[in-house]
Amino acid sequence: MKFGQYITEAITSLLSSKLRSGLTILGIVIGVASVIAMLAVGRGAQASINSSIQSIGTNLLFVSSGATGVTRAQILTLADANALNDPLNAPDINLVAPIIQSRTFVSYSGTTTTTSIIGTTPAYQTLQSLTLTEGSFTPKRRSPGVLRWWS
Repeated sequence: MKFGQYITEAITSLLSSKLRSGLTILGIVIGVASVIAMLAVGRGAQASINSSIQSIGTNLLFVSSGATGVTRAQILTLADANALNDPLNAPDINLVAPIIQSRTFVSYSGTTTTTSIIGTTPAYQTLQSLTLTEGSFTPKRRSPGVLRWWS
């Protein structure tokens, strides 16, 4: 059999059973499209995760004083943060930004909402690459070694 006869026989076979041929082609198209879509979703998720990790920074370390369910967690103080920020005590640490955070209700003009409040130092802006739209990271006057809330 010659190549031309193969082509003629294939076309004749396809035309003799049009419904079966159409459904077969449709199945192949749907299968290929599904594989392409799943690969695109996987690559998009991977790019999103990589972007999130890069936005946090690859050289940051978060230290907390305990985990959920821990009954006797040691509380970290501002003195601990200052000791970590001392180049003689910890020469490999470039910047330290202690934070204290809480959730509370805030009301304005009759509207009440729950929001997060973070108390920190000006170094936090540099560590998190933050840009302020209003206000400043200039600390208010405080006692040495005491982290307090201001209203």
